[in-house]
Amino acid sequence: MTEKQASFQGVAWGLFISNLIAAPIILWLSTLNKKFWEIRKGNKKKASIGGVILWGVLGFFMAMAGQMIAAIIETAFGVAPGSENTALLGEIAKASPIIILSIVVFAPLLEEIVFRRVVFGGIYLKTNFWIAGILSGVVFSLVHQEPQHLLIYLAPGLIFAFLYSHTGRIWTSMLAHLLMNGFVTILQFNMDKLQELQDMQGAFIHLLPY
Repeated sequence: MTEKQASFQGVAWGLFISNLIAAPIILWLSTLNKKFWEIRKGNKKKASIGGVILWGVLGFFMAMAGQMIAAIIETAFGVAPGSENTALLGEIAKASPIIILSIVVFAPLLEEIVFRRVVFGGIYLKTNFWIAGILSGVVFSLVHQEPQHLLIYLAPGLIFAFLYSHTGRIWTSMLAHLLMNGFVTILQFNMDKLQELQDMQGAFIHLLPY
């Protein structure tokens, strides 16, 4: 094992253990106040389990579409594509797969509680959706330490905020977030294979007669 791999192992296990401890504590604290999760204005009915699943899956596609549009806009303004944060997590995952649980399970769980319920929900109750959504999305971006990709993080942040406010269930945005992180992780693990496939397609096209 190289020094770099050992470092990745330490990061992966440290993150997993800290998340494993933090998640149940935060969930327990959130149950102490029965109104903690309620951010909807008026007496709107919360979504059913089926509604949560439906909107969660739909929200995943909405978030991915939002990121694609954001990436196109950033490229038009000269921002280099690609996320160093995502690439680094992909490297760590290959060296220590335990971090996948942190990325796919714990990150959506904890980030939705912090950014959607605490930040977005707190501002939303005093202002409106757009002010709360944009501000919480900006904070979401800054925490990921990639301010140049503000739009990339803001787009799904707004979608997740909409899912939470629309259904009244934090599990909806958690599900969409989990699916998105899982999809990106799968892509990172298969990036080499995708590149090989792309190269093969390019070679095949060159062989076609004009």
